[in-house]
Amino acid sequence: MQEAAMTASSPRSVFVNIGERTNVTGSARFKKLVVEGNYGEALSVARQQVEAGAQVIDVNMDEGLLDSRLAMVTFLNLMAAEPDIARVPLMIDSSKWEVIEAGLKCVQGKAIVNSISMKEGEAKFIEQARLCLRYGAAVVVMAFDEVGQADTAARKIEICDRAYRILVDQVGFPPEDIIFDPNIFAVATGIEEHDNYAVDFIEATREIKARCPWARISGGVSNVSFSFRGNEPVRRAIHSVFLYHAIAAGMDMGIVNAGDLPVYDTLDPELREAVEDVILNRPQRTNVSNTERLVDLAPRYKGDKSQVQTANLEWRKGTVNERITHALVNGITEFINEDTEEARLSVERPLHVIEGHLMDGMNVVGDLFGSGKMFLPQVVKSARVMKQAVAWLEPFMEAEKAGKPREQAGRILMATVKGDVHDIGKNIVGVVLQCNNYEVIDLGVMVPADRILDEARKHKVDMIGLSGLITPSLDEMVFVAAEMERQGFDIPLLIGGATTSRTHTAVKIEPAYDKGSTTYVLDASRAVGVVSGLLSPTERDRLQAETRAEYVRIREQYARGQTAKARTSLAEARQKKFAIDWDGYVPPKPAFIGTRTFEPSLAELVPFIDWSPFFASWELIGRFPQILEDDVVGEAATELYREAREMLDKVVAEKWFGAKGVIGFWPAQTQGDDIILYTDETRTAELSCLHTLRQQMDKGAGKTNAALADFVAPIGQGADYVGAFAVTAGHGEDEIVKRFKDAGDDYSAIMASALADRLAEAFAEWLHYKARVELWGYAPDESVDAEVMIAEKYQGIRPAPGYPAQPDHTEKGTLFALLDAEAATGMVLTESYAMSPGAAVSGLYFSHPKSHYFGVGKVDLDQVEDYARRKGWDLAKAEKWLAPILNYEPAARTKGEAA
Repeated sequence: MQEAAMTASSPRSVFVNIGERTNVTGSARFKKLVVEGNYGEALSVARQQVEAGAQVIDVNMDEGLLDSRLAMVTFLNLMAAEPDIARVPLMIDSSKWEVIEAGLKCVQGKAIVNSISMKEGEAKFIEQARLCLRYGAAVVVMAFDEVGQADTAARKIEICDRAYRILVDQVGFPPEDIIFDPNIFAVATGIEEHDNYAVDFIEATREIKARCPWARISGGVSNVSFSFRGNEPVRRAIHSVFLYHAIAAGMDMGIVNAGDLPVYDTLDPELREAVEDVILNRPQRTNVSNTERLVDLAPRYKGDKSQVQTANLEWRKGTVNERITHALVNGITEFINEDTEEARLSVERPLHVIEGHLMDGMNVVGDLFGSGKMFLPQVVKSARVMKQAVAWLEPFMEAEKAGKPREQAGRILMATVKGDVHDIGKNIVGVVLQCNNYEVIDLGVMVPADRILDEARKHKVDMIGLSGLITPSLDEMVFVAAEMERQGFDIPLLIGGATTSRTHTAVKIEPAYDKGSTTYVLDASRAVGVVSGLLSPTERDRLQAETRAEYVRIREQYARGQTAKARTSLAEARQKKFAIDWDGYVPPKPAFIGTRTFEPSLAELVPFIDWSPFFASWELIGRFPQILEDDVVGEAATELYREAREMLDKVVAEKWFGAKGVIGFWPAQTQGDDIILYTDETRTAELSCLHTLRQQMDKGAGKTNAALADFVAPIGQGADYVGAFAVTAGHGEDEIVKRFKDAGDDYSAIMASALADRLAEAFAEWLHYKARVELWGYAPDESVDAEVMIAEKYQGIRPAPGYPAQPDHTEKGTLFALLDAEAATGMVLTESYAMSPGAAVSGLYFSHPKSHYFGVGKVDLDQVEDYARRKGWDLAKAEKWLAPILNYEPAARTKGEAA
């Protein structure tokens, strides 16, 4: 079962989900796998947590039968080479300091230590804190001192305040890296002294956050309901009510089963009241205690789950204002024209309907979205209703000569930067802002800096928002920020997109733009709050000052961590290459040499769709189909999926998109870290060269440092082959999306783009399957099993340039030239090596049974210099394209070493 935490139904907080299934003390399955040494399967436990929405992975190896230190080091090193797991922060959890320190030496990024405390006195606490600081780790600090574990609010506050002063004032610990765990204990145990435990935690949280600026609060939420183990519906209700109040008080992260967490407002009122009486330790309402009342009530709910109410038209009996609000909240367009007309006839001017009835309804939408009671797909549908109502009013407003323009909350220019073609996330942010009465000027994709700034001046915008998906976009954002500084702009700059981060914004972008403020926006759910604050005359200066101060701390923290971590040298890494016994192995031979094109019908691709990323694009996190049953987002996910399938049927039947792809196979041999491709089977004339990068992380004795070249037979050790492909399902997407946008239907426009993206990925999966069973034919008996394919449980891999196994985007240029992809498919590469149309996938094929995905990770100067030599580049060009993986700062390097 996935352990995580999320908001129940409180004012929106940035609440962090912590996955705790990689804990031998909390998961019998994980413990069994680790004890048996089955680390490969143990990694799947971590992967499942990430896929289910965990934002931090807690790893604990404290078990009597284990060498905990060795198990921790082994597992963390393996995790580091798994890009789909390593993308989330790691919490190193142990009661043994030597295990924690061994784990810290393995982690490439910023880790969280769980935990340290003052139970052995201040001296030991300070010693461990200084070591955590040296490793650049955040810390969980338990509310525990020499006297014992804190139970009352006063003791929790006393210990945490004391620990904060020691860490910040004596150790110099960054306050934002301190996470307090003030101890959550079980309530409703029948012991009177326990009745106030939840209140103690909530009140302590509120006071600790007030006394200890920037510190965070965490806790194991499942502890609070321990006395009702065996009755999961009641436990879920207790968790929901507890989180509702704890998050409002300032709780930032925690551990609870998010998949079984009901929304506070949907709880049965009688059960909610009884639980709330227990959690808040209210005066008893009857002649029995609150605990006894809940115990008596609990059997009625055992085994039950919330039922979804059947929709009806009772809402049509309300006032016109109530009906419009209901339509906006529920995304119902059926009656909006007649209700808008009724509202228009009741007011002096049509503009008053927008400023009154419609904005009243959208304010309700905003409140529900902000409190976690609505989700992005529903908000985008609300925008569709809003636009339809405004479209109905526009002719009346045009005819009203004396009418004045509608007053907007603010004007924002948004653009995907030059070289990048991805915009689904940007479009969602734009819709959410429009729902909140902001005017959004969307310049689209591939927008150069000069046009962004020219349009910003022309439209007199209040702020600029930049978006990007591929890593070269990061440099382009820095350039735009520098140009804003040079040209004298002083308006706020917003940064967002999949490759962006708060750290990159603070370290690289904000210093380039000193005249104005720069703010990182994590996702659409935060956009409105950020924008409204930055445009508020009373809040703007404070928020900008707080952001600047935060980014200064991030830069200082980043600088402390920039002492390059020790890596093995390139020569040593090559000695530890992933070794394959090529003797006796006969590489499979493809059915042809050269390229072939494919244009499958869209219907052929549908069975190969992986739906989980589709939900993620709408900020609904969870694995498909389990997400449809999720107690929190299940209803929204089910409705979204139903409408997606309806549109997909039209996409297929009406051939909205064109799918074109090309595949190729060539004789290949490894030479060092390069893969040489030959024109024919004589292997005498070289056709091209694929350059690969090698891991340089020091994994310890017996561990390998892989490069993609390791999966191809070296010269003289067997006649091997390599394949490549490029596919798109995006031809026609722009026209379809424009048609919907012109009709004011942003929901359908975003849905169409998301489906084109899924079909392109399905095309890649379909073609890889065809390669395995037929075109390369090394797995002719493999069955068509979508789940197996989505889980990549088949022989061979298809890594792509720009991804963790080969982070260099420019290798796409070599791949496209080999395939003559532009002529074969109509796909083109931008100057930043993004593929256009955006719904496209390309990569290489490796057939060896031991080929696997991995992440190169950070590399040292010796490998960058070697890579530049092999590619025929100068060092500066190599550093530009490998910037995200450099283990040193190029500007500070000294010849032959990492600074």
